[in-house]
Amino acid sequence: MFMNSIRLKNYRCFREEQSARLAPLTMLVGENSAGKTSFLAMIRALWDVAYGRRVPYFKEEPYDMGSFDDIAHSRSSRGGRAHSFEAGFEFSRPRRGRGAASPGRFDASFTKKGTSPVPRTMRLSTANGSVWMEYDLLGKDSPKLRAGTSTGDWEWTVPFPLWDYPEDTFMPFHLSFDLVQAVGHANPASGDSVLPIDKDREMLAKLSQSMPHILGNRDGRLYASAPVRSKPRRTYDPSRPTGDPEGNYVPMYLANLYSQDTKQWNTLKSALEDYGRESGLFDDIRVKPLGKNDGAPFQIHVVKGGRQIKGPSRNLIDVGYGVSQALPVIAELLRDDPPSVCLLQQPEVHLHPSAQAALGSLLCKVAGERRQLVVETHSDHLMDRVRMDVRDGKTALKPHEISMLYFERGDLDVHIHS
Repeated sequence: MFMNSIRLKNYRCFREEQSARLAPLTMLVGENSAGKTSFLAMIRALWDVAYGRRVPYFKEEPYDMGSFDDIAHSRSSRGGRAHSFEAGFEFSRPRRGRGAASPGRFDASFTKKGTSPVPRTMRLSTANGSVWMEYDLLGKDSPKLRAGTSTGDWEWTVPFPLWDYPEDTFMPFHLSFDLVQAVGHANPASGDSVLPIDKDREMLAKLSQSMPHILGNRDGRLYASAPVRSKPRRTYDPSRPTGDPEGNYVPMYLANLYSQDTKQWNTLKSALEDYGRESGLFDDIRVKPLGKNDGAPFQIHVVKGGRQIKGPSRNLIDVGYGVSQALPVIAELLRDDPPSVCLLQQPEVHLHPSAQAALGSLLCKVAGERRQLVVETHSDHLMDRVRMDVRDGKTALKPHEISMLYFERGDLDVHIHS
């Protein structure tokens, strides 16, 4: 799936409804505390809800947005807080082979339950809105599934309430639509038929399948990085690499590839070293086992040489902090099973201007139709390199495949400009 735009209303500093265009490479710029991190957090929340997570975790790292009262837009300390907030995105699903992408739209509204924000409604529709399906998750009696086509509108009572589902799951649209047809829990809002006629039922079935399965993501979700990554360690103990925003898992991930998949390790090593040389950070990267068995501790070493002389191998902790801060980001971008969407916060942290510029070229290299990057940055060097690579034809990305969004503060609101 490819997100083409995102819509916000009454969410944190975004009061007025506004839409921002997303591209294969989207860059977020603006002053501190202008809503860029909130923007990234909402992308992840929408992804979670659309793909079946029952309640999005607005307090999950690397984004801690707080409780509902912290998230819903407030006009003053005396009150005026919004009772709900809304968000949504337009998407396209690239078709295999030739043909245009299949467009659609997903919208959600959130209300307060206890102190937390929870989804109230979710709506999936075609781009022009002619065919749609909507959940009312907190209906008076029980959740409702509504649907409509040019023929008419229908409403069903969903057999199970939202809160009966396991904590990390929620029944997605296509399962609900299949279920109401199978068990016959149907109360049509209009018309005489318990279910839509065959033609409409086929259209709704196709729409319900429009949210595709997430493939190639090691944990079934998009990747979100923290602005400050993990500190390097002199020696690491082998463990199963579990993804985290700070990149603590990256040394274990590299060591696992080194010991278990030589071909994949050599491919990633070569890609990492290409960026290392381009950025001036290192010429060679190595995994150094401290024993002969798979459970032995290991170290990460890098080599930085001169123009004609190869330098010594040094432990990751003994070289500039920029190397260890950049490694989690570039390893995630260059791995052979990358997530389809990456949300990056200030990937240029601790990097020299020339390394920041090289990172801009790397972003252009990996972004594309099936790989979407949304990057918050304060680096002119990174942005200028992206502009120049597009201008000079050094990347396959075209101008319309880059979106630069400027976040402008004004009074109590923030406006996003393209």
